[in-house]
Amino acid sequence: MKLLFSKYKEHKYIVNIFGLLIFITLISHLFRNHLDVINITLLHIIPVIIVAINGKLRSTLLIAFICVILLNFLHIPPLYSFSVHNDYHILSFIFFGVIGGIITYQAKNLDSQKKQNEIRESLLNIISHDLKTPLSTIQGSVNLMLSNSNLDEKSKYSLLEDINYSSQRMKRLITNILDSTRLSNKNIDIKHQWCDFEDILGVALDEFSQMQNDEKLIIKIDELSLFWGDNTLLTQLFINLLDNAFKYSKKGTKIYFEITNYKKHVKIKIFNENEIIDKEKLRSIFDKFYRAEDSNDILGSGIGLSICKSIVKLHNGKIEAIAKNNGISIEVDLPIIKKVRI
Repeated sequence: MKLLFSKYKEHKYIVNIFGLLIFITLISHLFRNHLDVINITLLHIIPVIIVAINGKLRSTLLIAFICVILLNFLHIPPLYSFSVHNDYHILSFIFFGVIGGIITYQAKNLDSQKKQNEIRESLLNIISHDLKTPLSTIQGSVNLMLSNSNLDEKSKYSLLEDINYSSQRMKRLITNILDSTRLSNKNIDIKHQWCDFEDILGVALDEFSQMQNDEKLIIKIDELSLFWGDNTLLTQLFINLLDNAFKYSKKGTKIYFEITNYKKHVKIKIFNENEIIDKEKLRSIFDKFYRAEDSNDILGSGIGLSICKSIVKLHNGKIEAIAKNNGISIEVDLPIIKKVRI
């Protein structure tokens, strides 16, 4: 029922257009003795214009075709026939499609500009909020250390940990913004080399505090041979997957990270307990700048998982998010395209 309602909302404008078309057909038919053909034609073009504003070319052409059929059958002589004997009427019918096509094209351009503005706004929000917060932490910790020379070693270490953690967050955020731009380039080439997943995981874990790794992370890795892929991109994949799990896992719960070796592919799974997200939202989780509605108090740009998706795609793999066991499991399959000859 929920799915049906969701589909209705998605195509609600089409349902409304058919309602409007029926209304116009009835009005035109009832008052056809008082209206010229040109007036009736103009009335029938209204649904075409409205559907074209939504930027859907196929829907526009469908409505234009239906309008032409109704107009021809009910109002163009000979009546109640699909025959057309006047070239002027044929040209009028073609105009339906041309007008609908032009408006659809313009609507698509406007939609594209709107999306670009949204991306710019999101980037500004990231810079103004997600960079400012860790920077404030660093400034606060440094000022505290400078103004208090009698701090004990434990307090100093704690403040240094805060500075390190905040600077790592800023570094990850800037790296993600730069990677997002780079991966948007469709001509990007990946630099294949032999990669060791254990080494990659070790480098990725260095990006997080030792306390985080020790307290929350449970790692299980199969015996793996070297993998033919892009070492830098795969390291970024691991960092972003871990960063996402650390940010969104429930307090006091564990994060499970697994790498399993299969005959033709390698599976990477990372699971953390979290609020259940419905399937519709799970499908959007890899979209650029997508953030869960209840995550405003969590620092994040919403581009980490979209970068993961791009990296996996460049390796001809697949990535999906699955809701299970009161949490989310993000699972990556990377095909083995080359094996080490020993």
